Amino acid sequence: MTESAAQADLSGYSFEKAVAELESIVARLERGDVALDESIAIYERGEQLKKHCETLLAAAENRIEKIRLDRAGKPQGTEPLDRE
Repeated sequence: MTESAAQADLSGYSFEKAVAELESIVARLERGDVALDESIAIYERGEQLKKHCETLLAAAENRIEKIRLDRAGKPQGTEPLDRE
């Protein structure tokens, strides 16, 4: 599967679904009872899932805004969330 095909395969995955599959892969690799060829294949799938999660997190961060308050503590508007 090419990288673009793998990304298309993940395009419908929610963050939670991608993380759950990634956790499953990590658990299988940590047990060490997977053949070498399969280990490589599921590791590559894990990398694709990780990239997908990073993309979804970046998109979420870009949508988050913080509320500006006036001196009386009343909401006055929003501004972009500070990036560290």
